[in-house]
Amino acid sequence: MTRLNTLWLQSGGCGGCSMSLLCADTPDFQATLRQAGIELLWHPSLSLDGGVELQALLADCLAGRVRLDALCIEGALLRGPHGSGRFHVLAGTDVAMVDWVRQLAAVARHVVAIGSCAAWGGISASGPNPTDACGLQFEDEHRGGLLGADFIARGGLPVINVAGCPTHPGWVIDSLSALAAGLLGSNDLDALGRPRFYADQLVHHGCTRNEFYEFKASADKPSDLGCMMEHMGCKGTQAHADCNTRLWNGEGSCTRGGYACVSCTEPGFQDPGHPYHQTPKLAGIPIGLPTDMPKAWFVALASLSKSATPKRVRQNANADHVVVPPVARKTRLK
Repeated sequence: MTRLNTLWLQSGGCGGCSMSLLCADTPDFQATLRQAGIELLWHPSLSLDGGVELQALLADCLAGRVRLDALCIEGALLRGPHGSGRFHVLAGTDVAMVDWVRQLAAVARHVVAIGSCAAWGGISASGPNPTDACGLQFEDEHRGGLLGADFIARGGLPVINVAGCPTHPGWVIDSLSALAAGLLGSNDLDALGRPRFYADQLVHHGCTRNEFYEFKASADKPSDLGCMMEHMGCKGTQAHADCNTRLWNGEGSCTRGGYACVSCTEPGFQDPGHPYHQTPKLAGIPIGLPTDMPKAWFVALASLSKSATPKRVRQNANADHVVVPPVARKTRLK
């Protein structure tokens, strides 16, 4: 079987996506890759080879002596200062990382952005962005980035944006596995280049706070059990990801840990224009409404839902534990 030769390089960022991957709930990570048909040529945290061996590998990839099927880039691309890329030089080469990425992307069959920094610029591009950080093919929601809006890899696909901060290990493994099996085509990517197997979902799906959302029974402080959309800044009804149905290590998600979804898979999440823990409102109505929901419908639904909120739900929403349990009733129809 021909394996997917995968080269993983880190650019400007914290390494959190690698940390997420290495913390994945698997007894044998290397065996997981082999079983999926993925051959990891080099990874900064997993490979024993040092700088000299890496430089030789890069030269072999560029010369075609080693087939490069998937070029995975983690972290934003630092173009500064003044377009030179000298803020980030690959150790021992005196060549800017952005130049390495451009050259390798030109020979790679597929180019994969690992995490939101590599996809859109992410946290690395926040604020005044002094390093001129960007994504591989996007700069926030605008097409372009390092490789340009029209870039298409040799395999026929644009940059595959496995976005998230950090990205979920399952999204990475499933994306590479699909590439290895020849099962990831242009129709399997959404408008932002994200694999649709996770981007066609919303964080809201499977959220354990959904009963509180239905009745608009809202949390007022971080420890409350209620829905965090109205007051606590949660964007789970807008964020494209399957975090609450594909849990981290089968156990957790941001909302299950009591933290609002900050929409980390979306471009521009790093500069929302408001504190992450607060919901911006206009005339008392949240500005960020659920995806595809007209404002008038939301206002009408919220008003009706709040008027029908059971006492149990209202009390539990502003507590850190279940104060009033559901009433035990017969569920038979006869």
